[in-house]
Amino acid sequence: MPIRGLLFDNDGTLVDTHDLILDSMRFATRTYLGRVIPDERLMAKVGIPLADQMLDFTDTIEQRDELLRVYREYNHAHHDTTVKLFPGVLDGLRVLREAGFKMGVVTSKTHWLAQRGLEIVGAWPYLDGLIGAGECAESKPHPGPILAGAEMLGLPPEDCLYIGDAPFDIHAGNAAGCLTVAAEWGMFSHDELAPENPDWWCPDFPTFVERLLA
Repeated sequence: MPIRGLLFDNDGTLVDTHDLILDSMRFATRTYLGRVIPDERLMAKVGIPLADQMLDFTDTIEQRDELLRVYREYNHAHHDTTVKLFPGVLDGLRVLREAGFKMGVVTSKTHWLAQRGLEIVGAWPYLDGLIGAGECAESKPHPGPILAGAEMLGLPPEDCLYIGDAPFDIHAGNAAGCLTVAAEWGMFSHDELAPENPDWWCPDFPTFVERLLA
């Protein structure tokens, strides 16, 4: 079947929030925990729900919740002035919309914040909807959110591509029955993505658009 729907991860795929996420992680762990944790460990699980990430750094749910509160306080205060699209994304979304693709976002970020960022950078009008954290019983790397995204577009998953920059994205997309695209412009390296066996590799968003329309 031809590809009719495109489902995108958000952070690291459409929007470049690497520095904001890292700064927020550093601030929260140093302020609340009083610890300096290596950056690679802080960023190792970006792509799964934030509350689950915080369990790697805390011993109790109460500590997790407080660390999460401190993170969000910093992150939300700086979000609107730092969120930005990766090069070529806005023009690419416009071209893909004109080509007739249905498009949506499936993210582990909270719905309201993901949508706010996409509105700020001008991408939201090109999208048909968004599946955010907590809107499915499962979270990535389980396939549930991707299946919900395909349903949101009114398409079977095999008619959709899922595009993401994290191993959790590719795992979830494969498990859902989508073709998967590794966004090599995001937060994870080729070596980190390769074990999940994405169907396509793309170095940047314009190359993805060009290949899809070829």
